[in-house]
Amino acid sequence: MDLTILFSPLDESIYQQNYALNSVFKNIKVYGDKMPDYKGAHIAIVGVEEERGTKVNKGCAKGPDEIRKKLYNLKKGNGAYRIVDLGNLNPGIDLDETYVRISEVCRMLLENNVLPLILGGTHDLDYGQYRGYEEMEKLISLLNIDAFLDLEDNKEAAAASQHIHKILLHEPNYLLSYTHLAHQLYLIDPTSVTILEKLYFEAFRIGQMRTNLAEMEPAIRNADLLSFDVTAIRSSDAPGNAHAQPFGLTGEEACQLCWYAGMNEKLSSAGFYEYNPDFDDGSKKTASVIATMIWYFIEGFYHRKNEHSFKSNDFLKYVVSMRSEPETIAFYKSKLTEKWWMEVAYHQPGARYARNSIIPCSYTDYQTATKGDVPERYISTLAKLI
Repeated sequence: MDLTILFSPLDESIYQQNYALNSVFKNIKVYGDKMPDYKGAHIAIVGVEEERGTKVNKGCAKGPDEIRKKLYNLKKGNGAYRIVDLGNLNPGIDLDETYVRISEVCRMLLENNVLPLILGGTHDLDYGQYRGYEEMEKLISLLNIDAFLDLEDNKEAAAASQHIHKILLHEPNYLLSYTHLAHQLYLIDPTSVTILEKLYFEAFRIGQMRTNLAEMEPAIRNADLLSFDVTAIRSSDAPGNAHAQPFGLTGEEACQLCWYAGMNEKLSSAGFYEYNPDFDDGSKKTASVIATMIWYFIEGFYHRKNEHSFKSNDFLKYVVSMRSEPETIAFYKSKLTEKWWMEVAYHQPGARYARNSIIPCSYTDYQTATKGDVPERYISTLAKLI
């Protein structure tokens, strides 16, 4: 596919700056005079200047380039960067065509083992990001970080307020699990959380996360797709959004979550949405926060350990006897990273043998099992599998 048909090059003011030799910009390839070859790259940055999905956050189409200006001035981190910036995807005639274009670009990159890193634009663009997995014939786990749940079922509502509802109803259905982080209860309809619980999906409000942010790592490690709405970050750290809230994640906490996401070997696409320069302060503080989040995501990516074989000597196995069903639960601990996994055994009706699924968990889950209680993560996973 000739990507120059779909993309516009970066503005000269971005790629002709006098960047330092150790800057991010000097260590990646961008679409300026020539479209870079994405094949062989690890990460491809895709800007989407699309804002028709919102009624109140007009101006977020200008977000991608403002984020780039901050990101490219940061210093290169660890790892041998193989990152390309494909420029800005040309919007379609309507929103649906933009979704299709995003899905086609994501599909093409995913097929070449390149991680799409999308800079939005409105949050509904993650519908196109999700559809990029449609032809992969695998079940997908989606991680959404947002102050709102965006489960509106109203034709009059803006697309950015109902994109999660659209993903949940999409056919064919290849969504295995959905995890929502950082919602604020006073901003949402309580029935929305109930809907997610009935589907055995997870939702963690900001207060739960703040108690122990490290406990969110297993949920993040289970995701294939990350969708991050800047409204999840408190307005004092990220004012650049029409929906900016006084409470939410700190900039440091957002960076920590992006570090976890980057380290997740399973995660294959990421999107950052709803940044609006028109609402930002004079120094473009929000763009700096998002750029730093992306820097930490990239840094996490280059710290991946390729932990796949639980039978290798890199893992310790712990088998815990239970007081009731299941009789035992097996846990695995990585000697390299000290991360934990849990084996969930399930038996399908009519099947001759039981099957096992190994999922990310925390040390707390192991402690719960040693006390004779089945971890909540085990129960919710089993409910989705049977």
